[in-house]
Formats: sequence, structure tokens, C-alpha cells
Amino acid sequence: MIDNREQVERLLDKLRASLPLSAAVSPELGAQVRQTSPEVELKRCQITRVDYAGDEGGIMCQLDFGHEESRFFVSITYLRFAGTAALSRAITAYQRHRFKRLRRQLAG
Repeated sequence: MIDNREQVERLLDKLRASLPLSAAVSPELGAQVRQTSPEVELKRCQITRVDYAGDEGGIMCQLDFGHEESRFFVSITYLRFAGTAALSRAITAYQRHRFKRLRRQLAG
């Protein structure tokens, strides 16, 4: 098991209560978005919905870049958040935990 289900549920509750959230995309996600929607401005996006896709997908976020036709669902691990808020620290902790568990799973 990659995620602690109870911790994920608590984080999802906090995320849902804070929607919409502002985030920045990672370089990897930015490259994929540019391929499918080159008209999209990638500096910031709004997270408008969050769901849990199990251990396979983790926490998934619906992104809104300000274009009705340009909405994406991506793993929260591909997003970056400002480091000052308590919520951003909780998200970063989840991301680190998930990366660590995924690396272990792939290695062994």
C-alpha cells in the first residue's frame, strides 16, 4: 500500500474546503499540456476539484487554466504550491511520502 488512507482522507477534506486553489505546474506537466493545448498560459492554474484514485493514481486534481476547453485531471504530485500555508506543507508532505513509497515499490 502506497498511501495511508486516513491521512489521504484528512488531506482531501482540507483541499475540498479550500477550493479553488492556485498552483503552478511542474516542468513535466507543462510540456504535456503544451503538446495538447499550446494556447494555454501555464504560469498558474486553479484546482477546481479533487478526488482520490487509489494507490494507482493518488490524489487527482482537476485543473482550470482559464479556457473552458482546457481542463485537465492530473496527480497532485505534478503541481507546486506556495510554501507558506499550512495546507501547502501538508501537500508537500504527501507528495514526498508518495514519491518515496513509489521509488521503493519500483525498486523492490
